Amino acid sequence: MASQDWFDKDFYAVLGVSKDVTAAELKKVYRKLARKYHPDSNPGDAAAEAKFKEVSEANSVLSDPEQRREYDQIRAMGSGARFTAGSGGPGGGGGGFEDVFGGMFGGGQPGGARPQYRQQGGGGFDDIFGGMFGGGGFGQTSGGFRGYGGPQKGRDMTATTTLDFQTAVVGETISLQGANGRPMKVRIPAGVHDGQKIRLRGKGEPSPDGGEGGDMVLTIAVRKHPVFELDGQNLRLDVPVTFAEAALGATIEVPTLGGDPVRLRVAPGTPSGRVLRVKGRGVVTKSGTGDLLATVQVAVPSHLSDKAKEAVEALAAALPAENPRDDLIVRARAQA
Repeated sequence: MASQDWFDKDFYAVLGVSKDVTAAELKKVYRKLARKYHPDSNPGDAAAEAKFKEVSEANSVLSDPEQRREYDQIRAMGSGARFTAGSGGPGGGGGGFEDVFGGMFGGGQPGGARPQYRQQGGGGFDDIFGGMFGGGGFGQTSGGFRGYGGPQKGRDMTATTTLDFQTAVVGETISLQGANGRPMKVRIPAGVHDGQKIRLRGKGEPSPDGGEGGDMVLTIAVRKHPVFELDGQNLRLDVPVTFAEAALGATIEVPTLGGDPVRLRVAPGTPSGRVLRVKGRGVVTKSGTGDLLATVQVAVPSHLSDKAKEAVEALAAALPAENPRDDLIVRARAQA
């Protein structure tokens, strides 16, 4: 709720920002000041503690859109207006409409002259408030009816941008065309996915009457990579190994995104589909770092020489006589 402090305190000056500061800029400035003056950072410093309370109060009002609009409207009336906590009308409620405009119309105390409001004609409601709100009707602006709700917010916009896989993984600052046709810088966070939407506050169409700008909803399209896929914070790839490597075991090299290959141990008897994990070689974000997940795919040669064919036949004869699909057939029949 508004208080006398709102007339007497310039919250914008307290935070050192302009009156058209965006919500994102306000948040950034407040965090910086809060860290600077926080009592934990200034033990025993009464002046710093007082400043911390002052910037906290200013931020609590300006960071709330409804309170900020009310604050701006009250400040626009000038410091001569006053709220009172005592009497002021039926029900004993104070601090109302008459208190604010009492000095203008002679109201606010017994015996004061009261204005007569009319819907049409000269000297009525519209005439009284025309000078305050731009004339032509109460709260009416070129952008539409405003009333006490404050300026209109600009319309939201949509846009699409395509990123290469590397940019999507590591993040980057890119240039886009804004609502006014001018380029604007946008920070793409690490690990964005194909189809993901990012809301850019205040980057949409400007308000028609000086209010907050609309938002831009940016849809991300990510080009496919020939080797890697994004899986949350992890990177995935398929790694072919020979039958001999899978059967006997081997140490192999696998690529990493934007770095040198790493060596992995394939255990003897490794089947297709087994996932080998390389810790910490995935996507690096503020919330943590993902892994590189390598899925083993046993490569079967499509052509065998006579000598190789004889060797495979000899191996087959030496292996136990077992059917690896027996369990598959049993499980399928159990569900029939």
